[in-house]
Amino acid sequence: MPTFEQFNLPDAGEGLTEADIVTWHIAVGDTIEVNQAIVEIETAKSLVELPSPFSGVVTRLLVEVGDTVEVGAPILEVDVDPDGPAAPVAEADAGAADVSEDPVAVTASSVPEPTAIPVPAAAPAPDAPAESASGAVLVGYGVKAGSAKRRPRVSDALDPVGGEQDAHEYPVLAKPPVRKLAKELGVDLTTVTPSGPGGLVTREDVELHVKATAAQTLATYPEDEQPWLEAGTTATDGRSTRVAVKSVRKRTAEAMVHSAFSAPHVTEFLTVDVTETMNLVKRLKQDRDFADVRVTPLLIVAKALLLAVRRHPEVNASWDDAAQEIVYKHYVNLGIAASTPRGLVVPNIKDAHRLPLHALAIELQELTAAARNGRTTPAAMSDGTITITNVGALGIDTGTPILNPGEAAILAFGSIRQQPWVHEGEIQIRWVTQLALSFDHRLVDGELGARVLADVGRVMNDPSQGLVWA
Repeated sequence: MPTFEQFNLPDAGEGLTEADIVTWHIAVGDTIEVNQAIVEIETAKSLVELPSPFSGVVTRLLVEVGDTVEVGAPILEVDVDPDGPAAPVAEADAGAADVSEDPVAVTASSVPEPTAIPVPAAAPAPDAPAESASGAVLVGYGVKAGSAKRRPRVSDALDPVGGEQDAHEYPVLAKPPVRKLAKELGVDLTTVTPSGPGGLVTREDVELHVKATAAQTLATYPEDEQPWLEAGTTATDGRSTRVAVKSVRKRTAEAMVHSAFSAPHVTEFLTVDVTETMNLVKRLKQDRDFADVRVTPLLIVAKALLLAVRRHPEVNASWDDAAQEIVYKHYVNLGIAASTPRGLVVPNIKDAHRLPLHALAIELQELTAAARNGRTTPAAMSDGTITITNVGALGIDTGTPILNPGEAAILAFGSIRQQPWVHEGEIQIRWVTQLALSFDHRLVDGELGARVLADVGRVMNDPSQGLVWA
């Protein structure tokens, strides 16, 4: 008799209770291996690919794309003994109670058996990489000892992309780092125009393709036909569309309402001449030590805030309402607020206070790229201590940001503009920006908030001040 195992939806992190099914990477009849990515889910915080804890043949998909599934509910059934006398798929669908009694099986008698969803059988899928390119893969749920198999590695520097191809097609040539970048950005390399020697796809080709696609998307969709409306229900007169509040948008709304009405917000503002910061950014862009990273004024703001926190560690704290205690953090996990099509996310750079400028630039680059492509992991958004929101990237001068829950302060970094400014007794055209610091008045007094904001401004006005405080 066949041996069936059911895969129950695991907790993807941070005690989440449910997730939405976004994409199945497999179909009924597919042969899968341990740790092969089988489904992409959307939690309240991020997109996550789940690996299979079993190897075998897929017999049933127990939930559909778009379903919201509670943690612990079964989502997949696998015949883990396909070499034995396997029952037809139709019989497996009919026998809802025919489940393996193997003690390692991920089953729960308290969860009612869901109705199998008819999915057309497919040919066995080609080998998939053991890890998702996004890095957001949870590995090892219920894996039996010794069941993992080593997957083949690609050793060629140039490698065909896209798996099996038709005989008349030529392989796409790209180096492994470029293939990885393409996967992270969701780019099909067969659609990218190569510029390298011999038809080689380069990193620049992929980045240009992403920019061109984004511009085309904005030009293609009128305001009332944006892709994010596809999941909604349009009124009969066509004048409105209702979209269910789920996942990131739902969690963001809950967190912001809680933060706004539980922590007494105060915001202080500072206008700063940042001409020297702009000169420093220009020099760093020409520095070969920073040639591998993108240098922006945000990098200098981040370093300035870290220096200010070092001088005023009391601002790096949280309020424990249940225990009626103030928790002072001896580390800085620097959050960077990022707006994505799925909603606002605030991933953070772990132990940012330990990083030199170049390492901080690398972390900023990777963090923003992951957020922009919806690949921020739950772990990356946990345990933040203080946050920066770069409203200037949208051309906004300043704002009064709401605190990220559990943090004492958030810094808004406004647009940098050239304008008349009194410098050394003369009116000159200078680069000027506005900073705004919102803080929890239970934790941060007005004087402390002012000192922190002033220190950030001093470093932005004269980056060499950072050498004195470092």
